[in-house]
Amino acid sequence: MAPLAKVFVIFALAVFTSALTSPHISHNIHQHRALALQKPTPEPSHPVSAVRRKRSLNKRCSAQPSTNGNGTAAVTTTATVTPSAAPVNVAPNPATSDTSSSPSPTPAVQENNSPTPTPTPTPTPTPTPAPTTTSAAAAATSATSGSSSNPSYMVGTQSGQGTYYETGLGACGITNSDTQLIAAVSWELFDSYPGYDGVNPNANPVCGKQITATYQGQSTTVTVTDRCTGCATTDLDFSPSAFSDLANESLGRIDITWVWA
Repeated sequence: MAPLAKVFVIFALAVFTSALTSPHISHNIHQHRALALQKPTPEPSHPVSAVRRKRSLNKRCSAQPSTNGNGTAAVTTTATVTPSAAPVNVAPNPATSDTSSSPSPTPAVQENNSPTPTPTPTPTPTPTPAPTTTSAAAAATSATSGSSSNPSYMVGTQSGQGTYYETGLGACGITNSDTQLIAAVSWELFDSYPGYDGVNPNANPVCGKQITATYQGQSTTVTVTDRCTGCATTDLDFSPSAFSDLANESLGRIDITWVWA
């Protein structure tokens, strides 16, 4: 009966030991449930760490094996209580949207395969010369003076001597009086005037042309109606009235300048 009593005693000790450990386990379960029910405060800048357990719930207090008097280890029956550990609810870290890390979509560039239009050169407008308002005689003179074949007396200002004479029937077939503002050109100018055929002096194009003569600030405009045989190329022989517009008749001969009017 002695070995049976020893086994009974060991069994009683094991039950007593298990009873001692039960309040501890129950206390830990309530503590973890209380921690699970607590609402964790989210901290955006620091991660929330789980509550460190002081003691693992998987380990249990077990009785030391005892030996009987014969040195044989006694079989100990231990009631194992598996507590149901409540899960620890840990709030996840607040989600932060990182907009800077996500690359923005790059717009697709559509390749333009159409040929580049060649710019059309703009024609440079040719400047149109401003028309000048002159008499028909002056227009004809300007047209003839533009040619390089025209004589020098047709272009620019001419210099010569001025005289006067008694008027009458002139080489152009016109009869004039002394009071008219007329003049006779030199025979050389009359005979070589462009367009004259040398046959009929009345049809000479110089007849009816106008000339503006100047002497010492005085000017007069005369009409060509005659031919002067004693004049140099650019000399003019005026009617008495025309000569008086420039100077006193007593001078007889003066140095003048003139242009085609």
